[in-house]
Amino acid sequence: MSILVTGGRGAVARGLRALLDAHGVPCRLGSRERDTPDAVHCDLTDPSTFPDALAGVRSVFLYAEASGVDAFVKEAVDVGVEHVVLLSSSSVLAPDAADSPLSASHLAVEQALSASPLRTTLLRPGSFASNAQGWAWSVKSGRPVHLPYPGAYCDPVHEADLAEAAFAVLTDPALAGRAYTLTGPQSLTFATQLAILGDVLGRPIPFEAVSAEQWKSEVDGYIPGPYADALLDFWASSDGLPVEITDSVERLTGRPARTFETWVEDHADAFAA
Repeated sequence: MSILVTGGRGAVARGLRALLDAHGVPCRLGSRERDTPDAVHCDLTDPSTFPDALAGVRSVFLYAEASGVDAFVKEAVDVGVEHVVLLSSSSVLAPDAADSPLSASHLAVEQALSASPLRTTLLRPGSFASNAQGWAWSVKSGRPVHLPYPGAYCDPVHEADLAEAAFAVLTDPALAGRAYTLTGPQSLTFATQLAILGDVLGRPIPFEAVSAEQWKSEVDGYIPGPYADALLDFWASSDGLPVEITDSVERLTGRPARTFETWVEDHADAFAA
């Protein structure tokens, strides 16, 4: 059994590749970047790269890129792929998922896979703990982090937990063919996350509440306008409302999900002054 792991430069893909290698499971890393070490060229927006990437593959860990998904599914079926594990998003569960930039691509890929004969496992994480790296510049410069909704809750999940969950469903057939909503172990506000970050780093991390309009103007050029609007709407909907936490990580991996504090400890260098 050979496994193709797409998104070769992503933290989840790298963690999954390491787990597969450590357990002696044959695998192939796929990346759209041609200079990715030990990787086959696999650009999910370019169907011409699919045949070489999928040759001899029986299972795929797939990132959610909608533009080439129909061609990817066709090639996967043609070469005999049996199982696809999709890194999707819990945002697909929202009523307006098809119209939201946060979820539309994930939903389109889910639908394409569901309409195919491929056995599909859906991993639907909520908020990545790594989103906190967006605060790194402010933290390193000593400037307050600007938050339009300091009281908005999220469910930060460690990328290592996502990699371990993917490893579990790829290597245990009894776990495959289902949808799993994956969260961290705590529902935390952005303000609380910054407090935890400060505790781990040993210095206070100030923040400043700003208007949605100010925040959007500050990220202009970094975050496309429609995506920024979708984020603001999402944060507004969770302002003061804790997020529901699941035990899916523990059920798949056999141990509790890593805390946000653990994630900060693992990535403290990213915030070093």
